Amino acid sequence: MNQLSSDDRLPLYQRLRDQLAEQIANNRWRPGEAIPTEAALSSEYCLSTGTVRKAIDMLVAENILERQQGRGTFIRRPQFQSSLFRFFRFQTAAGERRVPESRILSIEPLLAPSAVSHALGLMPDAPVIRIVRLRLLDAQPVLAEEIWLPRVQFQALLETELDRHGPLLYPIYEELCGQVVAYAEETLTAEAVSDVHARLLQIPANSPVVVIERLARNYAGHPLEWRRSRGHASHFRYSVDIR
Repeated sequence: MNQLSSDDRLPLYQRLRDQLAEQIANNRWRPGEAIPTEAALSSEYCLSTGTVRKAIDMLVAENILERQQGRGTFIRRPQFQSSLFRFFRFQTAAGERRVPESRILSIEPLLAPSAVSHALGLMPDAPVIRIVRLRLLDAQPVLAEEIWLPRVQFQALLETELDRHGPLLYPIYEELCGQVVAYAEETLTAEAVSDVHARLLQIPANSPVVVIERLARNYAGHPLEWRRSRGHASHFRYSVDIR
């Protein structure tokens, strides 16, 4: 029998929700895999099926789990590839959408600057990894990205050549480090580009750029990655469905 480990002042269904989210984050079940039935979880935790159902309902509402009719309840694997296209117009002259290629410029271990430690919930000067990456179309840079990760979870990235693993980082995080990004929060700002990022993007200093700041979290809600992506304002678009 498993014991619930979270704050006993919380309702049982909330404590079970927290316990299941932690177990998902710790890879008890993998993305795309079914979790045990409500009856099995009820037996495992000595809780009523109603309590188990409420906990699962919370995780479904949070898009951590998804119910599939006649099959069960599964760990949802989020899709992030459409994110850039909500904000930037990357396409050919004929209007065909294109995914920019990826080029890692550097990856290095550092001590966290204050803004990074705050964003990732780390102690001041905690060990982190910084990745600088360009996204290019027809060999022309369109995005400059600065990506920060806690070194404890992502040490393996320093021991491999990332460009050999393809253009997408989240599958690499999962394959090499066992860290799965479940969801992310994004904010947009605009600024005049600095000299450093102007050189990366091959645009004049002080040109207008749009900055997408993303904080990515695991299934338990713990921060895994903080990134800032800068792109020239000429590529910017804003797209949202209003129903």
